[in-house]
Amino acid sequence: MISIQNLSVEFNCNPLFENVNYVINKKDRIALVGKNGAGKSTMLKIIAGIQKPTHGSVALPKDIVVGYLPQQMNITDTKTLIDETKEAFNHIKVLHDEIDAINLELSEREDYESDEYHKLIDKLTHCNELLTMYGSENCDAEAEKTLMGLGFVREDFDRPTSEFSGGWRMRVELAKLLLRKPDVLLLDEPTNHLDIESIQWLENFLKTKANAVVLVSHDRAFIDNVTTRTIEISCGKIYDYNVNYSKFVELRKERVEQQMRAYMNQQKQIQDTEDFIERFRYKATKSVQVQSRIKQLEKIERIEVDEVDNSHINLKFPPAPRSGDYPLILENVGKRYGEHQVFSGVTFTIKRGEKVAFVGKNGEGKSTLVKCIMNEIPFDGMLKIGHNVKIGYFAQNQAQLLDTEITVFDTIDRVAVGDIRTKIRDILGAFMFGGEASDKKVKVLSGGEKTRLAMIKMLLEPVNLLILDEPTNHLDMRTKDVLKDAIKDFNGTVIVVSHDREFLDGLVEKVYEFGGGKVREHLGGIYDFLATKKLESLRELELQGSNEQVKTKPALSKSPTAAAKFDDAPKQGKLSYAEQKAREKVLRKAQKKVEESEKAISAIENEIKDLESILSSGDVVNPELYNKHAELQKRLENAMSVWELACMELEEYKEENK
Repeated sequence: MISIQNLSVEFNCNPLFENVNYVINKKDRIALVGKNGAGKSTMLKIIAGIQKPTHGSVALPKDIVVGYLPQQMNITDTKTLIDETKEAFNHIKVLHDEIDAINLELSEREDYESDEYHKLIDKLTHCNELLTMYGSENCDAEAEKTLMGLGFVREDFDRPTSEFSGGWRMRVELAKLLLRKPDVLLLDEPTNHLDIESIQWLENFLKTKANAVVLVSHDRAFIDNVTTRTIEISCGKIYDYNVNYSKFVELRKERVEQQMRAYMNQQKQIQDTEDFIERFRYKATKSVQVQSRIKQLEKIERIEVDEVDNSHINLKFPPAPRSGDYPLILENVGKRYGEHQVFSGVTFTIKRGEKVAFVGKNGEGKSTLVKCIMNEIPFDGMLKIGHNVKIGYFAQNQAQLLDTEITVFDTIDRVAVGDIRTKIRDILGAFMFGGEASDKKVKVLSGGEKTRLAMIKMLLEPVNLLILDEPTNHLDMRTKDVLKDAIKDFNGTVIVVSHDREFLDGLVEKVYEFGGGKVREHLGGIYDFLATKKLESLRELELQGSNEQVKTKPALSKSPTAAAKFDDAPKQGKLSYAEQKAREKVLRKAQKKVEESEKAISAIENEIKDLESILSSGDVVNPELYNKHAELQKRLENAMSVWELACMELEEYKEENK
């Protein structure tokens, strides 16, 4: 589908990669991997047509649509959430306008037999076929379903996008990109601004509904669940594996071992040849052999060994000063912004040495509670910091507190103590500040680099309670492994706010779930927590009658504010006859919508079944039938979307009127 041919990129005469060739096929799920600076984001920009290569080309079919989500983008704030999202369907609006213009022209012409008239008819037919393929009748349903999958609630739809944080606005851009249904999706770190539930929704979308996908991500669980092919950029070359990331790691290890053996054999051969030349250089009787060996040496193509993963570097925290038995005690802690109750009644105790995770949908109060612990904002209830607790706190704004006039090395040298000072350059290398990068001044670093530097600085200070708020967003897999091992060996107490399942796995023994204005404690690791959540859903299904739908989660059906209003409302008395009739009418309408959607799905499935019988008969068939089959599949997908939305509306109405 897309062919990358002899691609080379140079920066300041230094090659990033050379003579790269590969093909992106329809339905490929590709993970683009490599160390930071290897050229992953550059590769995506070249495929997207945003950046030109030094040499080579990217060949795309004429009508192919490529969608690209960069790590950072400029976002406008002039529309409501739903209106901004519907910008994804501008191409459909253009088609409608074109159809209207053609119909108007046809109505005004009388040259029915002319070539021009028939060309207009053909053009109108083509536009209508495109409209059917795009599924234009379900734009609203698709937009709402996608927004809700990415964590928004209905109450958000009419809010201006300017009210949302940068992370939420990136979700809007992701929603628009997914709704355009491009032939190839290029995603650069798409999970950085998503919570665990939204990541799982995105995983399912990419696996079941997306066409070809090429993604760069440092979330190992995410790329393992989504991708089936791994392309590594290393030493200016690519290595293409038709396996997911975990299997690739094993195969890569074997490849590097083979390279190392070949490299060692070649080095021995070179050394033997050089020894022979040096030994007999001045002997006339050996001059022919010497010249032959010199030419042989010049012709040798030197074997390169790929960059060795440095995750074996051990970053150890300074020994934690002993704190009291209970570093953190909370009783009935609550936080309210105006009428919006973020959370209330939060009561738990963290013991010395425990490592716990704060998880939940964005906006449910994880970072807010951290700020309460740090005494950065006022709150209700009792929050007690234990005896002799020294807190090391990492948040995104930590980067703003760095001294910008000193170098990276000096920044760390000023906080390092003891034996750690002899390993500063190794530590900086593990966090992607190796070589000349350690001598850069802080003021010239990017935002992500400053964030990593702030983390190293915090990790080297002697503390006994670590609070890390989304620490992995700017770290690659190798660096995350270094950080994870360091936290595992840390003998103090740790609170991690993160959506990275792979990072939390094996690191925490307790999970605090934020949602619906409450904080719930779950014993066990992150995958124990996720498994429990699925079991709870099945339990709910068993408790429901066989004819009832599973209840939607409150976080999806109501915003925290709306939920609080609903929960705090006084219980209503008996409904009047008119009110009861009105409710029954709305309920019947919602049920009818579900039933009609199910009938539509059944009809399309029968059409597909009949058509597939013809196609599989072995007889010669009209090629147009294959186009019709693709169109029916598209209609079925759209009908399923309408049915899902109708079910969600019905469940929401039942929940609100219990």
